[in-house]
Amino acid sequence: VQLVESGGGSVETGGSLNLTCSAHSSYSSYCMGWFRQAPGKEREGVAARRASNITYADSVKDRFLIFKDRAKNTLYLQMNSLKPEDTAIYYCAVEPAATWMDCPRDFRWRGQGTQVTVS
Repeated sequence: VQLVESGGGSVETGGSLNLTCSAHSSYSSYCMGWFRQAPGKEREGVAARRASNITYADSVKDRFLIFKDRAKNTLYLQMNSLKPEDTAIYYCAVEPAATWMDCPRDFRWRGQGTQVTVS
């Protein structure tokens, strides 16, 4: 599994960032998602999808959008109306699963992460 995140950076409150996760496979039978970890806090799920099923953490609903470009084997996270509490390292992750209901709370295979800082 090879996942490479990009698109992080520093923005002001209310700003937007678009994160990109480049994969070497379509991972069509996998759960794919974004997780984040802030200093001193546990890693938390931000958004995940498998086929047409999508879920978001309550803290990012209506602000973040997860979508996939199958042709490019790329997963995106569009982040709008960013808040200081969104500051964290964001990771793209995948987990094989037969169905959406088999997607676990945490995914084992992750990229190196990209830093997002909101001030």
